[in-house]
Amino acid sequence: MRTTVETVTGPIPVDQLGKTLVHEHFAFDYPGFSGDISLGAFDFQEALQVGISVAESVMAYGVKTVVDPTPNECGRNPELLQKISAETGLQIICATGYYYEGEGATPYFKFRQGLGTAEEDIYEMFRKEITDGIGTTGIKPGIIKLASSKDQITDYEMMFFKAAARVHKETGISILTHTQEGTMGPEQAKLLVEEGVNPQSIIIGHMCGNTDAAYHLRTLEWGVNIGFDRFGIQGLVGAPFDKERLITLIGLLNSGYEKQIMLSHDTVNYWMGRPPVLPEQVEKIMANWQPVYIFEEILPKLKAAGIPVETIAILFETNPKTLFSSESRVKA
Repeated sequence: MRTTVETVTGPIPVDQLGKTLVHEHFAFDYPGFSGDISLGAFDFQEALQVGISVAESVMAYGVKTVVDPTPNECGRNPELLQKISAETGLQIICATGYYYEGEGATPYFKFRQGLGTAEEDIYEMFRKEITDGIGTTGIKPGIIKLASSKDQITDYEMMFFKAAARVHKETGISILTHTQEGTMGPEQAKLLVEEGVNPQSIIIGHMCGNTDAAYHLRTLEWGVNIGFDRFGIQGLVGAPFDKERLITLIGLLNSGYEKQIMLSHDTVNYWMGRPPVLPEQVEKIMANWQPVYIFEEILPKLKAAGIPVETIAILFETNPKTLFSSESRVKA
């Protein structure tokens, strides 16, 4: 059993994680934002103030830790996260990893893929950041971020999955994934477990993008954790409405899967580059996409449906602790 987990301010005992949101982004944008600096220059102080406000808002509901799995190419900024943590006391876990091919693939690794060196290059990157820190910051990620496309894990994405599994077996680091539009959860779980990853160290993300109970059961049977981690995102890119998510979640909890589920929102609280201007109708749909929405709206509904407070504590406290304390089954 691992007893510590890396945060942006250094390792902490896993026992001190407390109430945890497992998937939120303090700052994020899609690859290419760095080319828009004339109109979308990054304002560190503005991002910091937004981050402090978000941290204080979730801490008011007892949250002690937030996992920020922003991919490397999507604006990951460990120094920003470190400053937010230092200013507020919120424990923040950052990631090393890449997004799915359609919205994250960079020519950098595609070029290396063509040379036949990419998987080894990715492995070396993961290993270096996990053991020595990100760049020259000394800040170490506490999780690897992986992602797959709608209805497939592409050859490009497969390189990251295989490199991550290899590093997990050497370091024990946990793995968090993105599934696109409610697909590939079972396939991701199967791939990672068959590559030797401890299922308790895996959380398959965005599973609430699919309300088919059989889809969830096919994923859960691999022993992995799943994330109902997009509350507030509804009616867009195939996402179900929260009412449907709740029905699925309550069904799984009543069926005894409470030890394999974690909750979050996947909020983006500061956009790198120029913030997107949403159409009025989309703004209305996304009005609940806020970092405290679960506590204000979802938990009361769970309690009204008869879900005990002890079960809710398992989702937010016990399960993150298990995710970060489980170690590799293969010793380096």
